[in-house]
Amino acid sequence: MTPTVVTFPSGALAGKGRVARMDGDIVVLDATPFHPVDHTWPDQPGDAGLLRRGDESVRVSEAVMAAVSDEGEFAVGADIPVKRGGEGWTWLVGHRLSDSAPAWLVDGAEVEAQVDEAGRAGLSRGHTACHLASLALDAALADLWRKDPGTDPLGNPDFEARANQSSRIHPDGSVDDYRLGKSLRRAGFDPDGLAATLKEREERINALLAEWVASGGASRIDVEGPTIVDRRTWRCDLPQGEVAFLCGGTHVASLAEFASIRVSLDLSDPQLLVMTTTAVRAA
Repeated sequence: MTPTVVTFPSGALAGKGRVARMDGDIVVLDATPFHPVDHTWPDQPGDAGLLRRGDESVRVSEAVMAAVSDEGEFAVGADIPVKRGGEGWTWLVGHRLSDSAPAWLVDGAEVEAQVDEAGRAGLSRGHTACHLASLALDAALADLWRKDPGTDPLGNPDFEARANQSSRIHPDGSVDDYRLGKSLRRAGFDPDGLAATLKEREERINALLAEWVASGGASRIDVEGPTIVDRRTWRCDLPQGEVAFLCGGTHVASLAEFASIRVSLDLSDPQLLVMTTTAVRAA
């Protein structure tokens, strides 16, 4: 078995693949346009859609990561015992079926894979908005650092990398949690200063996001290879220059796809900053 070839980085929503393995409600194809949820950092949900053969089809509820070890152990999602790309494993995309596998869906069968277009588009907007919001957050909090924590792609102190403990992307938005504990204070960050100026910081973030959306910059994913474990980098043109993140998700092709992106900051728990990002698609 070889690693699954994926075409979603180019924006593909449909393609043909051959059934390489079936295991319960999981179907593995040798090639697919479906983006799977990552088992180690499950921020973006997997694509949903259909597998078709002729006039018949079966629903895919979500695409997931799967892997098979050199010893033949097959694992899916959270049951995979190693990080993505770990040696001794072949890395795959599994398509979780909503119903029992139909008779035509058998090993070796060639099928058409069709991703739900509206679902993909909403998640792509949510993921791009999430990255932009994190960059704007870093910029808005830059003066609260007394030490150098390392810099983000725009050269600002990298609060995102230091404090983010979870990110949950949904259609047209995301929710990110940032831990403001003792380790962050030791790293030189001033949580008290943040609490005292929270509304001002939120306004700075939203002003930057409005500027970036108005720029209509191009956005793309660069790939180092065709398989699910080859490195992928999201790149986006902003007025301050091009930014780039290693990222396994999907993204818009242009910031012109947004009418707006805004965030709200919540510090109800003084140890936890919650940033909710909401995107509105362009008409």
